[in-house]
Amino acid sequence: MWLARLERRSLPPIPGLGEKGGCHLFHPLRPRLARNDLGYDADSMDSSSSPRRRLPEWCRERRGRPLAVAGTLLVASGLAHLAVWAAFGGPWEGPVTWRKPILFGISGGLTCWSLGWVWAALPWRRGDGHLAWATAGALVVEVALIDLQRWRGAASHFNRDTPFDSVAYDVMTWLILGVTLVIGDLTVRSFVSAVRLPPDMLLAARAGLGLLAISCVLGIWAGAAGEARRAAGLPPETLGAAGVLKFPHGAALHALQWLPLLAWAARRAGVAIRGRVRCVAAAAAGNALFGCYAFAQTLLGRGRFDTTPLTAALLAVAVGMVVVPAAWILASMAGGRFRPASAARPRGRRVP
Repeated sequence: MWLARLERRSLPPIPGLGEKGGCHLFHPLRPRLARNDLGYDADSMDSSSSPRRRLPEWCRERRGRPLAVAGTLLVASGLAHLAVWAAFGGPWEGPVTWRKPILFGISGGLTCWSLGWVWAALPWRRGDGHLAWATAGALVVEVALIDLQRWRGAASHFNRDTPFDSVAYDVMTWLILGVTLVIGDLTVRSFVSAVRLPPDMLLAARAGLGLLAISCVLGIWAGAAGEARRAAGLPPETLGAAGVLKFPHGAALHALQWLPLLAWAARRAGVAIRGRVRCVAAAAAGNALFGCYAFAQTLLGRGRFDTTPLTAALLAVAVGMVVVPAAWILASMAGGRFRPASAARPRGRRVP
């Protein structure tokens, strides 16, 4: 029953067929709206169209466009700094390294792309276009400040050495607070609105947004805890003896990228719709448990994998809930059931 409710929630009925004549996204009476693996019109991916038409539909949507552009800039920045690090070397860990421009650039770019994809699937709301531009700009400015601090030879986080360092850190903090509020709003809207995504992608988007929102809150907590420790003369990056403050933040940060990819892979492997939803649900639960494990390790003052018997069991369950669905999908591919998404499209059903 819960899967049926999820399917009915994924798209409203077709207008013009009467109150009882609407049909679901995958209904055979709706071939004109056939969707690709990510839930968008297959026609938008036609290689015979113009270069702009070759882009995914969400990239051309008013809310997705600024985030697509920002994501491309940030990923390019991260890769450029990776080349700089490869050419000139230097340590990977530490407050002043090339690691932060690389990771924040690539991670921020992937987050922009994922937010644009989900946002474009939501019903339009007044002010969405301006809010999408503001979100894209906030993420670009945050990463630009991190890059600037590295080129200045200064730490980007927990740095109050000069007035400029302090202002730069405060600006980054406020920008992330604003982006966190936007992510929270998108998360709520994904649950209460009719989203233009298939059921498995809808679940992946909802779970990914929820985990991303939690990750942002944990990042804010880590920043506040680090500031308190810095003021007390303690290392701001750790908690207790060896707890890594950023570990819980990173544990759930990229669920919005890999959960839709898992759903896409399951569909390409020919897994039925109910199986795809179960795969995504299990993997999302595993990611949530891994986040609980990371938070427990940090609060206990232990390193990432310096486990206790209880946290080791929690880690094993979390890993298993991710590995088992992935292994099932790989086995489906290896068993000769790999087929194009159009052949794997499930049968539709009428929505009363």
